[in-house]
Amino acid sequence: MTAPTTVEVGAAVPPLERIIDLASMVAYAGATWDWNRLHYDAAFLAERGLDRPVVDGQMLGALLAEQAMDWLGGGAFPTRMSFRFRSMVFADDTVRVEGVVAGVDEDADTVTLDQQVLVGDTIAATGTTVIRRSPQP
Repeated sequence: MTAPTTVEVGAAVPPLERIIDLASMVAYAGATWDWNRLHYDAAFLAERGLDRPVVDGQMLGALLAEQAMDWLGGGAFPTRMSFRFRSMVFADDTVRVEGVVAGVDEDADTVTLDQQVLVGDTIAATGTTVIRRSPQP
């Protein structure tokens, strides 16, 4: 994806879409050392009335960051994030991250995005990401 040459408040960020499968969830658990059984253990899930593993909520935050970094390109990196979970996401769900530019600070070279993670029409998470467009010298 090519970084935009101009960024204006209200501009839509290209959406990011992913199918979160069990293999991705286990890889994420290994990378973060988060082995909560809700994310992989079929017997544990069945005891709780769940038919599929629950996606680690932090994985949704990683997708918010990925969308912003993909859009702004190369040296862009998040400086601040906040997000809130609204509903559960399960293994094999297709998630779509959408965002809109909420603010631009030319002096700090940052862009603020309001984002949401959707599963179909259901909002799974909402968040705000502040991202620096270029590395600090």
